Amino acid sequence: MGLPGHRRTSSHKRRRAAHFALKKATIGICKQCQKPALPHQACRACGYYAGRLVLDVGRTTKRLAAKVLTTKKKAKAAPDAS
Repeated sequence: MGLPGHRRTSSHKRRRAAHFALKKATIGICKQCQKPALPHQACRACGYYAGRLVLDVGRTTKRLAAKVLTTKKKAKAAPDAS
């Protein structure tokens, strides 16, 4: 099994770690609704990608709203432990 040959100095560690910084996200504009959108991904606001509809945003919104309502109902129905 190999062992480290030499001690890694602090400057060497910092030089190596210089590449670990986060990069800024590239954000474009949706051609359909003019809202910010990530490149190469469908727009989360309108569901369009490359000029055609690929996501049913209305259906997704309805499902999310229904999920939130059911969790609120369950929270109200649960007996209070305190």
